Amino acid sequence: MILLQSHSRFLLQTLQNRLQNIEKGVELDCQWVEFDDVRYHIQVSTKNPHILLLSVSLPTPPPETTFLAGLPFGAIEAIKAAYGVVVQILDPPRDGFNLTLKLNLSKLPQNQEQRHAILVKLASVREVVLGAPLRIILKRLASRTVAPDLNPLVALVHRPKESFFLVPQADKVTVVYPMRFNDSVDIILATSFLQEFVEARRTAGLNNVPPCSWSPTPPLELKEAPADALSANAGFVTFVIFPRHVEGPKLDRTVWNLSTFRAYVSYHVKCSEGFMHTRMRRRVESLIQALDRAKPDSEISKRTSQNRSFKRLSLKDNRKNSFS
Repeated sequence: MILLQSHSRFLLQTLQNRLQNIEKGVELDCQWVEFDDVRYHIQVSTKNPHILLLSVSLPTPPPETTFLAGLPFGAIEAIKAAYGVVVQILDPPRDGFNLTLKLNLSKLPQNQEQRHAILVKLASVREVVLGAPLRIILKRLASRTVAPDLNPLVALVHRPKESFFLVPQADKVTVVYPMRFNDSVDIILATSFLQEFVEARRTAGLNNVPPCSWSPTPPLELKEAPADALSANAGFVTFVIFPRHVEGPKLDRTVWNLSTFRAYVSYHVKCSEGFMHTRMRRRVESLIQALDRAKPDSEISKRTSQNRSFKRLSLKDNRKNSFS
């Protein structure tokens, strides 16, 4: 299995290249889209080459999720805690984006390791922003408490107009993903993949991983969820997170794996589909080669018949052949 990286490789490379060529004062204006419809925009002007503007557009949230000023709850506090004085939040953000960060490259530390760590954290802005509500709930789980003003069923956005659900409790957090796919082939592959994914939980050596289950119908935890959010053509996947899964450094990995689970499944479904297409093409090519070898060579047979020569026998030669 391939796990997606928590940071954007292209964003990290762009930041590193800008930092290495900052003295050239070249203008920069770059936009791109990554998985789950997260869009980035980087701008640097020639007037102030040390200032970099990073804008982020998040997936369109469904009505059951809670967004405050265009961001998930807890996102502002998470950004301030992650970046400190290096980053300033612009209010309002650039048009068409949920968040715009003003990065002062001159405030980055001189130490290479510390600078690289901050750049990697900046490239993980998707995890910081979208994973903020999940981090708050899992931090409460680590201390075995539940926020008093928190709903018993929390919906978090992870794809355009799609959400997954959390049921926070003091001793565990139940996470439920309605799995939806547009392509009929993807639905079949995803259903098979998820069933095998659940069976892998029983493998020896995986006793400490979160319990996982798959169901074609909504689990009981989603009985209070709106009907529009329960349309899943590839079933429902449920994880149960316990305090041992979020202790210390495990928290960051758990937050990232849960917030990108849908992209993780989609990645492996597309890889499986591409692998099967490759095998099918190779098989067809081998069958065509076998058919080509089985065909008679009409050109050679034709050329052989044209090169034959015949000798007319005389009556005397004919009698000798008949008596011999």
